[in-house]
Amino acid sequence: MTPETVLTIGQQAIEMMLIISAPLLLSALVIGLLVSIFQAATQINEMTLSFIPKLLGIFLMLILTGPWMINAMVDYIQRLFGNIPWMIG
Repeated sequence: MTPETVLTIGQQAIEMMLIISAPLLLSALVIGLLVSIFQAATQINEMTLSFIPKLLGIFLMLILTGPWMINAMVDYIQRLFGNIPWMIG
């Protein structure tokens, strides 16, 4: 196994992690932004106010995108395991 192969596998793993986590992180970002705009408009300065909406938003996105995430991870792992003979040899 060459150093280039190891770097390629690491790069693909990081890309897969970013792609899979993006919907959850983006939903938390959007909900946090909306709650902060609401807090600024109403002058409510409660730090814990954004926790429950973010939690519910992430849970909803997990339900909506969960099957896609699982399929993407399974496809990546199948490709990775299928390439083991060529990586070793």
